Amino acid sequence: MARRKDSGADERAGRFGYEGLDRVIHEKARLGILTSLASNEGGLLFNDLKALCRLTDGNLSRHLAVLSEAELVEIWKGKRGSRQQTLYRLTASGRKRFADYIGVLESVVADAHREMKKGTRSRPLWGWSPA
Repeated sequence: MARRKDSGADERAGRFGYEGLDRVIHEKARLGILTSLASNEGGLLFNDLKALCRLTDGNLSRHLAVLSEAELVEIWKGKRGSRQQTLYRLTASGRKRFADYIGVLESVVADAHREMKKGTRSRPLWGWSPA
């Protein structure tokens, strides 16, 4: 018996693939770091960033290294009095990449809201039962 092709299947192929969800950005701690830096265009000192994101020194350092290697974040070293300080801020391309990522994330949320409203009740399929 020939199977009938769903008329809208080709249009929906990959509909929820969200290729723009960048794995470097999508990790929870890095998302927090980038959001903090996007909110502070002049950059943030290491300790301020650590406090905002509630990360340990080592954890923050590792995530900042990943973001720096990906050219999302730039690092500035300087002194205040006799103390060394490190400032982090988004690169121009990092700011654009983060904005693009946020746009895709907004699509995910909008799609989820729309799809959840469509199917307000889940109906069992004939012949199927929960595993």
